[in-house]
Amino acid sequence: MIVLSARGVSKSFGVNAVLKDVSLTLQQGERMGLVGVNGCGKSTLMRMIVGLETPDGGELSVARGARVGYLAQQSMVQSGASVWDELQRVYEPVFAMEARLRELENEMASAHEDKPRFERLSSEYDRLLAAFEEADGYSWKSMVSGVLNGLGFTPAQYDQRVDSLSGGEQTRLCLARLLLQKPDLLLLDEPTNHLDMETLQWLENYLAAYRGSVLVISHDRYFLDHVCTCMVEILMGASEQYDGNYTRYFAQRQERFETRMRAYELQQKEIERQQAIIARFRMYNREKSIRAAESREKALERMEKLDKPVDERAIRFRFEARRRTGEDVLILRGLQKSFGDKHLFSGFDLHVRAGDRIALIGPNGVGKSTLIKLIVGEETPDAGEIRFGANVDVGYYDQHQSKLDPQKTVLDEVWDRFPRMEQADVRGALGLFLFTGDDVFQPIHTLSGGEKGRVALTALMLRKDNLLLLDEPTNHLDMDSREVLEDALSGFGGTIITVSHDRYFINRVADRIIEMRPDGVTEYLGNYDDYIERKNRPVEQEATQGKTRTELVKEKRREKQSREALRQLKARAQQAERAVADTEARIAEMEAAMADPALYQDAARAAQVQRDYQQAQKDLQSLYEQWEAAEAELSGE
Repeated sequence: MIVLSARGVSKSFGVNAVLKDVSLTLQQGERMGLVGVNGCGKSTLMRMIVGLETPDGGELSVARGARVGYLAQQSMVQSGASVWDELQRVYEPVFAMEARLRELENEMASAHEDKPRFERLSSEYDRLLAAFEEADGYSWKSMVSGVLNGLGFTPAQYDQRVDSLSGGEQTRLCLARLLLQKPDLLLLDEPTNHLDMETLQWLENYLAAYRGSVLVISHDRYFLDHVCTCMVEILMGASEQYDGNYTRYFAQRQERFETRMRAYELQQKEIERQQAIIARFRMYNREKSIRAAESREKALERMEKLDKPVDERAIRFRFEARRRTGEDVLILRGLQKSFGDKHLFSGFDLHVRAGDRIALIGPNGVGKSTLIKLIVGEETPDAGEIRFGANVDVGYYDQHQSKLDPQKTVLDEVWDRFPRMEQADVRGALGLFLFTGDDVFQPIHTLSGGEKGRVALTALMLRKDNLLLLDEPTNHLDMDSREVLEDALSGFGGTIITVSHDRYFINRVADRIIEMRPDGVTEYLGNYDDYIERKNRPVEQEATQGKTRTELVKEKRREKQSREALRQLKARAQQAERAVADTEARIAEMEAAMADPALYQDAARAAQVQRDYQQAQKDLQSLYEQWEAAEAELSGE
C-alpha cells in the first residue's frame, strides 16, 4: 500500500524556485532517506507533507487515515511537567481504555441474569481488551523507560522538569514522544543531531524494526546505510528515487551519471557530425545539396537535446607527503591532562607507526580534541611524554578553523602561508576546492562553515605533511565533499590520526580505533564495523587475557603485517585505477585526432596514430584486468 506519494511538486519563495519537479512513492513499511545539498528544499518538502507549507503545484497525498508524526530539526517542548509525565501523556487514550475496562467488569458482574446485556458487554470488553493490549496497555511503563534509556536519559532525569532541559535534550524528548506514539508515517528531519554513538546505534535498531513507514532527512551516511530501504535525491529542484540504502544509492547514482554523460557525449558527437555534413553540402552550393543541408538542419532542430549532466562531486584533490617518515611516527607515554577539577585522562599511552590510520572515538568531554591539541603543542600535558619519530611533518585540521584570519580574503589566507608559490598556482589549488573567479576575493568572515573547511583543506593539501591530525574533518561538509575527502585520504601514503563522530568516515579511513571513556582507554583493530563487532563479542576479549606477553606481541605483529598487506593492496588497486583513467584519456585524445580529416593528409602520421591507438586499446584491456583482480582480492572474492 502506498502511504505517501508526490508527483510534480513545486515550491517557490518569491523569485527563488526551490522545488520544481519532485516525485516520490513511499510504500507501507519502507524507510526512505531524503538527501541533497543544503538549501535544496528537503525540509520544505517535509513541511508540505505535514501541512505547514502549501505546494505551488503538483500533487502531494498521504494515505487516508494514516497517522503522521513529524520531528523538526529544532523541536522544543513547552511544558512544566516532568520528563516522565510528559511521555506518560502519550498513553492517555490507553488510560481511558483501562478505566472503561474496569467499568465493564463491574457492569458484567451485575448483569449475569440479563444474558443479552451480558453478551453485549462481554463483546465490548473483548474488543477493548484487544485494543488495550495492542496499545501497550500492560507494558507502557517499560516502553517509556526503554525509549528514555535508549535516547540517553538517565533515571535521575525522569523527574526533571521539561523546561529545564537543554535544547538538545528537548529535541531528544520530542523524538522519544514521537516514537512512543508509533505513527503510520514517521517524518524525521535530522534526528541524529544531539545523539552520541551509543544512542545512534539504539535508534538505528529501533527504526530498522519499525512497523510503520519512515521518511528521514539526515547527513549521517552510516545512519542512512543501516536504516533506509530506499533513497530520494533532490538535485536542481528535481528528484530521483533509488532502491537500497545510502551506499547502494551512491553507486547507482554514479552509474546513472556515467550513462547520461555517455549519452550526452554521443549526441554531441552526432550533432558535430551532422553539422560537418551540412557544412560540406552547403560548400557544394547546388540546389540538391542545399535541400539536403536544409533537411538535416530541420532534423537537428527537431532533435531533443540532452542537457549535460551535472556532477556535484566537482572537488578533485589528493593528499601527498613530501617525504617518508621512519617506522615510529609518534609515541605518547603516560599522558595526563586536567582542567581545574575536570580530569580528562591519565596514563595515556599510544604508539603510532608509519601508515597507521587511527580514529579517536568516545563521548563528548572525554578529551579527544584535547589530545590532538597536546600533540600539536596547543596545550601542555600535566604529565607524560610526547615524542615524534624521524622526518615527521605534522599537518593539523582544526574543526573550529581558529587559525583562519577572518579579515583576509580566501586567496590571501592561502597565499600568505605559501608566499613562494605563484598566484596562478594558489588559485589553481583553490579551484580544486570550488573557489573560482571572484570567489577567491571573499573575506573569510563571510564564508559558511563548509567553505571555511574547504579553505583549511586547501592549505593542508599544499603543505604535503606526512602525519595528518584531523579534528572532525567532515563537519560542515556536504555528503559529496565528504566522499571526495575520504577518497583523498584513502590514497594518502602517510599517517592519520582523526577525531570524528562520522561513522561512515571512520569506516572508510580508519584501521585502528582508540575508544576513550571516562574509565579508561581501549584499542580495537579495524574500522568502525570491526569495532562494533568486537564490542559485541566480549568472550574474545576475555580470551586474550590468558595469553602471555610474548603471544600478544606476536599477535600484534601479525595484525600489523596484515594491515600493511591491506594498505599495499589498496595502493595497488588505486594505482591500477589511475592507470586506467590515464589510458582512457589518452585513447580519447587519439579518437579526437582520428576524427580530424587533417590527420590523413600525412599518411605516415595517420598510420602511427592508428598503431598507437590499437596498442592503447590492448593496454587498457590489460589494465582493466589488473584493476579488477586487485578489487576482487580487496573485497575477498
